Amino acid sequence: MKEQIIEAFVKVSLPKEVLTLLISMLPVVELRGALPVAITFFGFSWPKAYFLSVLGNMLPVLPFILFLHKFSDFLMKFSFFKKVLTWWFKRAEKHEALIQRFEAIGLTLFVAIPLPVTGAWTACVIAYVFGIKKRYAFPAILVGVMIAGAVVSFITVVV
Repeated sequence: MKEQIIEAFVKVSLPKEVLTLLISMLPVVELRGALPVAITFFGFSWPKAYFLSVLGNMLPVLPFILFLHKFSDFLMKFSFFKKVLTWWFKRAEKHEALIQRFEAIGLTLFVAIPLPVTGAWTACVIAYVFGIKKRYAFPAILVGVMIAGAVVSFITVVV
């Protein structure tokens, strides 16, 4: 599915920088997909790809953290979204031990591991579910995204 999303973006006639930002903003793909695309397909240097991917991944985070409670309350009124959000919240609860033990540092570690569904979007949900204060959640997610970006950059460039 990620490949199809990325191929669709690559075919769009927007500047490659804008495409990198947009790809990294997607909840499923995030930085983990944008960085390799920017380096491999767009020919960006890794510092440029890293900067654009981190920026794009973080753009939706602050509004998402600030308004998730209001947005989720609204969406829970609709059965489809209620099922999706309930699934997402239960998935977030699976990481309870890490988050309860380390709180914001646990959130950073969660995001820093570049695996599927361990990105900034899910970290926002985890911060919401476990009541991590917004002023701690945002920097924790940012540091995690930066670490994940470094790991993905290294893997993309070296391997």
